[in-house]
Amino acid sequence: MHSFSAGLALAITASLGTARPLPAQPASSSHDSTIVVLLGTGTPVPAPHTAGPSTAVIVGKRLFIFDAGAGVERQLSGAHLSNVDIEAVFFTHLHSDHTLGYPDLIFTSWVFGRRAPLKAYGPRGLRAMTDHLIAAFASDIDARIKGPEGAIKGGYLVRARDVSPGVIYDSAGVKVRAITVPHIPGQPAYAYRIDTPTRSVVISGDIGPTDVLIPWARGVDVLVHEVVKMSAIEGTMPGGKDAGYYMRTAHTPTNVLGSIAARAQPKLLVLSHIIPTGADEQEMIAAVRSGGFKGRIAFGHDLDRY
Repeated sequence: MHSFSAGLALAITASLGTARPLPAQPASSSHDSTIVVLLGTGTPVPAPHTAGPSTAVIVGKRLFIFDAGAGVERQLSGAHLSNVDIEAVFFTHLHSDHTLGYPDLIFTSWVFGRRAPLKAYGPRGLRAMTDHLIAAFASDIDARIKGPEGAIKGGYLVRARDVSPGVIYDSAGVKVRAITVPHIPGQPAYAYRIDTPTRSVVISGDIGPTDVLIPWARGVDVLVHEVVKMSAIEGTMPGGKDAGYYMRTAHTPTNVLGSIAARAQPKLLVLSHIIPTGADEQEMIAAVRSGGFKGRIAFGHDLDRY
């Protein structure tokens, strides 16, 4: 019987899913165009070809980031996006695989020229996390400002907000709504719905089996959703707990996602944060379709655009 870790760390495949992503190129400069970019589709498994979970939504030249997994700044470079001009970052929840790139966003954007405070939004605990990160890098901040580098004073600052469900951002035609979803008992987690002048997008974050997203995702242009293929999960978690129980309660099994999508009918369903890492694309898509969804599905890869 394979262990949980071995089951997640299958070889990475490279074939395309049934919905073809847009070419990898700089975002359109049209003031109201909307493009979704998968900066990272990975899981906690440190696979070399998938960065930590992160999704960018680009509206014209405005850059919004949802979650900041490991490698996020390098993925911004790989996507030909700005490392500095980030309008806001939103966190679905505060698990390490979704936040390990947060200090990268804070400090790399500062080192390369950010002057205004970074706007950050997320569930309860984000402000405290931000304060601790700034404190942890106090020596670096001091050296960069006072040393020969002469870094921009105050450029490292962050305006972090712990937000409640509802509309948490509404500016110049872009509206972001936080939706409470189940993940880990006692720990707040959000999905996000993003409405722009041209498109609607829902990003699930980590989410257990639930119908809560159906009314918010009904008919959206793009639904980016996590997924787990339960037949690939065996053994125990590193701490000894049953891996199958954790996965089917804290994440969304393929057939459940298919049922949710069949009722919500998004124009495009994009699979991301795919468990197990390296799952066969066609098998995963077929498993989702077994839940009843007949619409367009894309198996997400890092840096895909939709």
